[in-house]
Amino acid sequence: MKLTLIKPTIGRMEHSLYIDEGRMEPLMLGILAALTPDDVEVVMYDDRMEQIPFDEPTDLVAITVETYTARRAYEIASEYRSRGVKVVMGGIHASLLPEEVMQYADSLFTGDAETLWHELINDARHHRLKARYDAPVGTGQITHCGSSVLPRRDIFRGKDYLPISLMQFSRGCRFACQFCAVTQYFGRKHYLRKIDDVVREIEQQERKFIFFVDDNIASDQPALIELCHALTPLKVNWISQASLDVTKNRQLMSLMQKSGCWGNVMGFESINPLSLKDARKSPNMRNFSHYTDEIAVLRDHGMQTWAAFTLGYDHDTLESIEQTVEFALKNRFAFAAYNILMPYPNTPLYTQLEQQSRLLYDQKWWLHPEYRFNQAAFNPKLMTAEQLTNACHQARSQFNSLPSIIRRFSDIRMTLQSLSRMASFWRYTLLFRKEVHKKHQMRFGLK
Repeated sequence: MKLTLIKPTIGRMEHSLYIDEGRMEPLMLGILAALTPDDVEVVMYDDRMEQIPFDEPTDLVAITVETYTARRAYEIASEYRSRGVKVVMGGIHASLLPEEVMQYADSLFTGDAETLWHELINDARHHRLKARYDAPVGTGQITHCGSSVLPRRDIFRGKDYLPISLMQFSRGCRFACQFCAVTQYFGRKHYLRKIDDVVREIEQQERKFIFFVDDNIASDQPALIELCHALTPLKVNWISQASLDVTKNRQLMSLMQKSGCWGNVMGFESINPLSLKDARKSPNMRNFSHYTDEIAVLRDHGMQTWAAFTLGYDHDTLESIEQTVEFALKNRFAFAAYNILMPYPNTPLYTQLEQQSRLLYDQKWWLHPEYRFNQAAFNPKLMTAEQLTNACHQARSQFNSLPSIIRRFSDIRMTLQSLSRMASFWRYTLLFRKEVHKKHQMRFGLK
């Protein structure tokens, strides 16, 4: 039996194909490959940078579907199904909108793959593939994270991914931000992996720069303390995603620094406390001081922060967006993202906007032929959707301008600590600068 794994791209520009230069290894497909029995041949194609050989013989195709890649994923599924090849779809979008995804697949897989993937493969082998497999989400210790299974990284070879290894220590987050699909998927629960397995995975792969793709690695701070103790003797450098409340724990911050943490993607979301309340961003709202204390702690520990802002809340204005950019420039964050507030399906935000008749693109922006990447998909209160789209693009452009990059690079405490940090800063900053303009207004899908 032969299994083909597919990572879809978002889409293409109107005038040319889009090649994602910032692509990282699709960890979820490495896990699926590892969970597949050894006697099954496994190949993987990454639609972000290579053509998919649809006519290559295969017995089963598995496609991971995110909301941004749904339209392209359905195109890929159609190509294979027209050739008589069975297609199974999974991923977070499949769990958020199973009824939609089932229209484009022979089989739907919801939940975490580790518990039922072997059953699905066995059913496919015997030509009795079920229409749907509903796996549980977490089991106290999530199954992959509780097992000895390590991702198969051989399927990534020769695909020119960024030189960083993606790993996972935990899944989920204890917070309930209104816009977050992760909260909807995991139900505010947080699942941990055995630290011994994390250490073994680090030791069995070549790279010393690691991105823990956890939804919030600081959601369980005692567990993160244990992880830091385990990472320290391994002499690795690592980054992840963490909530700002971790800065309240000075001991943990010191341990993170000692263990090789360079910094984290951190959801500042907004500098306006009213917008934070709208987002239900509870870790940011406690004793709110416009992040003065949190930023001071990050700087004390040399953390290169990737500040993530979400723009378009009901209290946001064009002026407040400009102030957000000025805030990021003043604090010389290593990186910053200015994301338009997106109504992901089946989140509280989506439901609220739907009830208020504020959703655009027939309420399904991810499938609408007129929607373009980085466009507002709803009507904001204090500006038009077009104004929000343009203001966010301007924010990205301003933050990634050459004068801004040079000023941020010159921050001795944050960037000039080592040659490796300096090299990493320039590599990724210039890459992000290029991607800002390449991806803006991209259409979803290739057809």
